[in-house]
Amino acid sequence: MAELVREIVIEATPETIWPFLTEPDELVQWHGTVAEIDPRPGGIYRVFVAGQFQSAGEYVEVVPMEKVVFTFGWEADGHPIPPGSTTIAITLHPEGAKTRVRLVHSGLPDDAVDDHGKGWAHYLERLAVRVAGGDPGPDRGSAGEA
Repeated sequence: MAELVREIVIEATPETIWPFLTEPDELVQWHGTVAEIDPRPGGIYRVFVAGQFQSAGEYVEVVPMEKVVFTFGWEADGHPIPPGSTTIAITLHPEGAKTRVRLVHSGLPDDAVDDHGKGWAHYLERLAVRVAGGDPGPDRGSAGEA
């Protein structure tokens, strides 16, 4: 199993970014088309990605304005990454008026790192656009997704 790490610096405070990680209506403005989330330990994580792929897992840890950790996988028969089989940790690190958003996706099969890495880079860029008040457009996924 492998781990991927993606980081982006966003011109916003953790307080500004936080709702985009924990509120369904804000989350789907940059990631997914439908989100059913309950960001508390044991709470559900279900995001329909790009209108095509159902992801599922549950929250493991939530530290307001600092960190969300949840399990993750895909609801598709025979998919090598079933729901809840990997873990994603997103941490917010203030850097003056900016925030470093660090995403660590662990437990991935070695052959899934490149595709998921491209996908997460795509979505973190969309997050930066949305947090800055821009419109990243509808979620159509990335070439390397799922």
